[in-house]
Amino acid sequence: MPEPRLGTVHFVDDDAGVRDALTFLMRSRGLDVRAFASGPALLEALDGEGPPRGVFLLDVRMEPMSGTRLHDELLARQLKNPVLFLTGHGDIPMVVEALKKGAFDFLEKPYSDNALADRIEQALAVDAAMQAEGAQAAERSARLASLTEREREVMTRVAAGKLNKVIADELNVSVRTVEVHRARVFAKLGVRSAAEVATLLAGKPG
Repeated sequence: MPEPRLGTVHFVDDDAGVRDALTFLMRSRGLDVRAFASGPALLEALDGEGPPRGVFLLDVRMEPMSGTRLHDELLARQLKNPVLFLTGHGDIPMVVEALKKGAFDFLEKPYSDNALADRIEQALAVDAAMQAEGAQAAERSARLASLTEREREVMTRVAAGKLNKVIADELNVSVRTVEVHRARVFAKLGVRSAAEVATLLAGKPG
């Protein structure tokens, strides 16, 4: 069986037969799966953990908590992981409402096993991209926090495209001092040009 990929499918269905069958299907595709019999069981598991990685796969009609109600609970916890719904035809109006709240997709029963697994993999890829963006933002914040006040002053002027001599005049220091601070800024931020400094400050991917 293939090695599990990054990200977990948090799967909730109160039908044990469906739960076992889909868990087997996803694991046969190399996906890491955590299966739960109810919404409260999932929420209790999440309470003891940090922010989850991966996606949520929820059946709509469940007891004691519906999939759409569970979705609302996840949103209340500010979880932004992709959410997919398994639905019957009569559930579509309520799932359309869930889509408006940011759900990733819904798959209407009966569904193709391969189509389901493919869509889950696409959702996992989206989550991985979101996680990477979050890691980049954290690294960016750490790099910026490492700068001294004077290095920040130089950095903002470098990002604005100002020449060393102009920066020296504005800060009332020597050009050599600006050059030293500029080199330190580039080293701490891991950049090689003023354009990269500007891009990092804008929070854009490099």
